[in-house]
Amino acid sequence: MEIIYADSLFLSNLMADYLLCLCSARICALPLRRLRYFMAALLGAAYSVLVFVPGFAFLGAALWKAVFGGLMALIAFAGERRAPACAGVFLALSAALGGALWALELNFGYIRLDLRLLTLYFLLAYGALRLIFSAAPGAAGRSVKLLEIHMSCRSCRLCAMEDSGNCLTDPLSGAPVAVVCPQAVRELFGSAAPLLDISDPVELISSAAAFPELAGRLRLIPFSALGGGGLLPVFKPDRLLIDGREDRDRLVALSPKAAGPGFDGIV
Repeated sequence: MEIIYADSLFLSNLMADYLLCLCSARICALPLRRLRYFMAALLGAAYSVLVFVPGFAFLGAALWKAVFGGLMALIAFAGERRAPACAGVFLALSAALGGALWALELNFGYIRLDLRLLTLYFLLAYGALRLIFSAAPGAAGRSVKLLEIHMSCRSCRLCAMEDSGNCLTDPLSGAPVAVVCPQAVRELFGSAAPLLDISDPVELISSAAAFPELAGRLRLIPFSALGGGGLLPVFKPDRLLIDGREDRDRLVALSPKAAGPGFDGIV
């Protein structure tokens, strides 16, 4: 009869679940929230031990595995703009780990997954993921930041790619400008949100005059890029935070071209 040590089981699952959350966040290009991932991993580790406690064996059923996996994903990714996709990636990685271990056991017999083996396995897996995503086109030298924008007693959060090539500034004040996808900030505009469906920037600014809450908020600034130039609608938020740090000077411009895989803005 195999002897299971609760402390070893708890620690090995804690590390596995934490790294699964971390890898999922990396794949989805999320700002890393390590404390939340640790809390999710604590739940997973506690569940792994609870299954072997007398009277709780029923928790090993597939339904309860799905319930606790969903709770872990909720703790780790609730509030993210792509929370369902992040949860899907987390569950897929968990299934992939289980499938890989099962395949190894079919070929090499029972594998005792101790803490050292788990550490080695995930360091290799995490390093491979970092290598793959750092080699992706356009990813070098860039990271994802969490933007929190406040305006007129409303707020929204979105992921923005840090781009050292973004030199857009306000020609009047010289303030830096973050560019965001209009659909990512709809909640900021309240009843004026339909304005964000207008593709022509001049028409958008003209239509904004019908909304008193936007009086003096929106204006146009010129921009130039490799594909040409033009005008962008821009506004001054009441408050802007980048990874929790307030940026008092930065303006926010609207462009549907600011979105991409894993981000809805550029800073």
